[in-house]
Amino acid sequence: MIRNYNDLAGRRLDRIAALSDGVFAIAMTLIVLEIRVPDPGPIRSEQDLSNALLTLGPRLITYLLSFLTLGIFWNAQQTQLNLFATADRDLSWLQLAFLATVALMPFSTSLLADFITFRLALVAYWANILLLGVIVYRALIYAERHGLLKKDTTMEMTRVIKRRIVAAQALYAFGALLSLANPLWSIVFIVLVQLNFAIAPKIPILSRV
Repeated sequence: MIRNYNDLAGRRLDRIAALSDGVFAIAMTLIVLEIRVPDPGPIRSEQDLSNALLTLGPRLITYLLSFLTLGIFWNAQQTQLNLFATADRDLSWLQLAFLATVALMPFSTSLLADFITFRLALVAYWANILLLGVIVYRALIYAERHGLLKKDTTMEMTRVIKRRIVAAQALYAFGALLSLANPLWSIVFIVLVQLNFAIAPKIPILSRV
């Protein structure tokens, strides 16, 4: 029985998926646009060009970092959407909050690239990742509690997803803590974690997450 507007709004999962694809595509494009060709003015030799390219190192590293981050969370969201039978207004707003956080990624990436040796820049980047994880976890909990999952979705399936999110966020948090020793170590660790989750879990302790 339809009683109010909220009973009608935000039901279309395909519209959420379409918007998601667009936001992720734009965010992935914006992070690469921050890698600019060196100014040709002062470049007069191969050595000058080599030195100019070396200065792009932080942006190349953060591009890899963020592309992996966005790819992992795009897959996470798509996995969840495949388990949902339908949506409602509140779940749609959770998805919009998730996409708003995705849209912040080019900013946090650029901040980290410009201040790659600063702990605060790394913490801000990690906070972006943390917020993505919290929202995607919350969306799954909400769908479970409000009967929005498909009938063939088992508790074991949702448990596996939750375990993976928690494990990933714990590793990201450890990576952020490494910035207290050295921000570059922190970045390297987070990249390695992302490569493991993006390609395939190869480390035995992670094979179940």
